[in-house]
Amino acid sequence: MRAKHAARPHRARRTSDRTTALSITNPATGAVVLRIAADGPREVAARYATARAAQPRWAATPLRRRLATIAKFRELVVARTETLAHTLTQEVGKPIRQSRNELKGLLARLDFFLDASTRALREEKVFADAAQKLDERITHEPLGVIANISAWNYPYFVGSNVFVPALVAGNAVLYKPSEFATLTGRHIADLMHAAGVPEDVFVPVLGGGATGAALLRQPVDGVFFTGSYATGAKIAASAGKRMIKVQLELGGKDPVYVCDDVDVAATAAAVADGAFYNTGQSCCSVERIYVHEAIYTPFVDAFVAEVERYRIGDPTDEATYIGAITRRPQLDVLRRQVQDARRKGARVALGGSPIKRKGNWFAPTVLTDVDHSMLVMREESFGPIIGIQAVADDAAAIDLMNDTEYGLTAGVYTHDAARARRVLAHVNAGSVYWNCCDRVSPRLPWSGVKHSGMGLTLSTMGIQTFTRPKAWHLKT
Repeated sequence: MRAKHAARPHRARRTSDRTTALSITNPATGAVVLRIAADGPREVAARYATARAAQPRWAATPLRRRLATIAKFRELVVARTETLAHTLTQEVGKPIRQSRNELKGLLARLDFFLDASTRALREEKVFADAAQKLDERITHEPLGVIANISAWNYPYFVGSNVFVPALVAGNAVLYKPSEFATLTGRHIADLMHAAGVPEDVFVPVLGGGATGAALLRQPVDGVFFTGSYATGAKIAASAGKRMIKVQLELGGKDPVYVCDDVDVAATAAAVADGAFYNTGQSCCSVERIYVHEAIYTPFVDAFVAEVERYRIGDPTDEATYIGAITRRPQLDVLRRQVQDARRKGARVALGGSPIKRKGNWFAPTVLTDVDHSMLVMREESFGPIIGIQAVADDAAAIDLMNDTEYGLTAGVYTHDAARARRVLAHVNAGSVYWNCCDRVSPRLPWSGVKHSGMGLTLSTMGIQTFTRPKAWHLKT
């Protein structure tokens, strides 16, 4: 669940030697919503110093009190859901019902952290020897001050995966929301502070790529980044020299394999939703579909019919399913993938081009007769476009599913549980799905392999990742 190319501001202009004005633009209309001052290097350094000074006091605050602030934050999210949802829709173009869904899903994640954190962070007694009068224990110490460079496509989901357990574990957080979700980031900070998290413990840092670069120059104790592989690789190279904790949630080219024993219509509807929900702008969106050749034609027909029913339009309209493309440059990525596929023999079964209207719009697009020579089957799309390829059998599907630089999620649809387990056991991905897709559970670790990232969030392991284990050898 993560935004791409989050390092470029909307439209920034230089107003002085140190201050840049950041324009918040509605991607559905192209209208400027608000202009604000971005944080420059001096402001970022000052915010870091503030957080560093405050962190020991926050770490000394009893865990039950830290958890109480998160519980209050949850209450405030519930009370202000409509305002938060409309702001999210306005600045990222997400259909309003999907914005509400994100906020509803946030509550379940908060409930998990509230329930599991005490257990995950408690001191562990792992060995005792009465004869030697020896006691061995593990405690979980906060990292210190962390930089959280977050995403625009699911700012509540992606952000809370990091800043909630980080705060609960006793860290101070320098939180940089994506410049494409700046107003939502300000809402999050305001709610955290109203809930009782000190302003010098949860510190928003606002701006685009230059602001993010300034943040990474601070002597933080950990960097948690969500965005593109190219940016993540640079962060890893830089942070590695400083020997600090680094976690990167990066790209995905998530495959689904449809076996020949499925209910074709029901499966086509489920996979289409996995591909086009949030206008395809999800890290775990279905991006490649492989269908057993025995049902390929009826599946494609059912899939296209399903996508044709999707309502495209004003994201504030309750009936809208396909909204705007958040980042205008992504239109060129999608256009290039369609042109490349056509040139190499693919058929455009639906869509295939931008929609001519104010704002950033691309028609839901289905490409058939595709293969792995085409960009649409190899490079991340992050938009409402999908390629569907026929395969002869399970072995061929597995080979193609693994033929990628990414490894975030993968799914298989079949009535046969043993068959599903055989296929998924051979797929290189951090999360695998049987008869479902495009879902994240707070109880399970969220991670990827290869260019999809390093480290993990969620689950009890995703709470402990914001700590350092300290080994205690106690002899009386």
